[in-house]
Amino acid sequence: MKAPLDAPRSLLAEVLAWCSGIAYVVLLYVVVLNTGRELTGMRLLPAALPAVLLLPLVLRRPLPALALLLTISFAATVWAESAMAAGQRAMGIVPPAQTQAWQIASLQAVLTDLTIGWIAATRSRRTAIVAALVALGVQIGGAGYYRAGSSPFLAALVFLALLMVTTWTVGYSVRERRQHTADLRVRAAEQAVVAERLRIARELHDMVAHSIGTIAIQAGVGRRVIDTQPSEARNALAAIEGTSRDTLAGLRRMLGALRQTAPGDGAPLGPAPGLAELDVLVERALDAGVRVEIEWRRERRPLPGEIELSAYRIIQEAITNVVRHSGAPACRVTIDCQEDDLFIEITDEGRGLSGLPGAAGYGLTGMRERTALLHGEFTAGSRPEGGFVVAARLPLPVAVT
Repeated sequence: MKAPLDAPRSLLAEVLAWCSGIAYVVLLYVVVLNTGRELTGMRLLPAALPAVLLLPLVLRRPLPALALLLTISFAATVWAESAMAAGQRAMGIVPPAQTQAWQIASLQAVLTDLTIGWIAATRSRRTAIVAALVALGVQIGGAGYYRAGSSPFLAALVFLALLMVTTWTVGYSVRERRQHTADLRVRAAEQAVVAERLRIARELHDMVAHSIGTIAIQAGVGRRVIDTQPSEARNALAAIEGTSRDTLAGLRRMLGALRQTAPGDGAPLGPAPGLAELDVLVERALDAGVRVEIEWRRERRPLPGEIELSAYRIIQEAITNVVRHSGAPACRVTIDCQEDDLFIEITDEGRGLSGLPGAAGYGLTGMRERTALLHGEFTAGSRPEGGFVVAARLPLPVAVT
């Protein structure tokens, strides 16, 4: 939705654009009807300069601007030919085969074709083709007023057709390239999501493998001592129950949202890191010239493995963006472990969004994906006071105390 102040501004810009277009029509009319001599060389400049007034309307409303331009172009061509021919007849001179109308028509043809190029670059292919055919038809109709004879008329027709095809092709090529760039950007973002999910799956593999290994060991212990040491068997079963519950909870929260992906990411297969390894991140960032301050709010307590891992990866990626892109000498990491949620916030005083290229944007995509898989909330953007902020809320299982 538009902000309350945006609607009046948009309306004002629309009115000014139409006023500029109408002003161009009036100025061209004055120039054409008040020029007694042929518009060649510098004398064509007064008719060319007012074309700048059409630019706001062309940019905002290219199709109405084209209709206005075609109308005034045809009318100006007819007026120019009629005015020059009438003046020459009044002086007893036989009007030549071509009058100053051909200069006006050529100028208007260039303006019209540039507008067609913009339409081809910003509108659908069908709309651009229809607009080009209509414009070419009007231009050919006007050529009959300033080109007498079959050869001059055919030459004008070829010139107008080639100019129209050239500008339309250039405009359509710009549109295709822009669409291709947008598709590549979307594809890169999708690949970043896939790569992040694959990395998460591999890290979960390590976590689950560790849990299953623990369960297998405790089950073996319980089986061996169940007859001779019932209390030890009971402890082993309790350990199995606790480990399996924790693992099952993590799997339900994350694996259900992961899709099957093809391998292609070089994610490490070592032990999954957690918040206890933040000191290593601080040291690495300091070696890179960025001072990281870690602030813990409330008492630190053990968290599920998937929560620890995702929190660590979010902080790691955010600090990496600060080091590579923000230009800030320091950043602050705040970790607030409440009863039901884990809140993470990374702030800096760097360049904000202006210093964030595509690679950092894909890093934000990965952080957002991790948070979504845990049914949390993620935000990132420039701060009003300057700099950048990354914030995430990760819900904690009820059983965690």
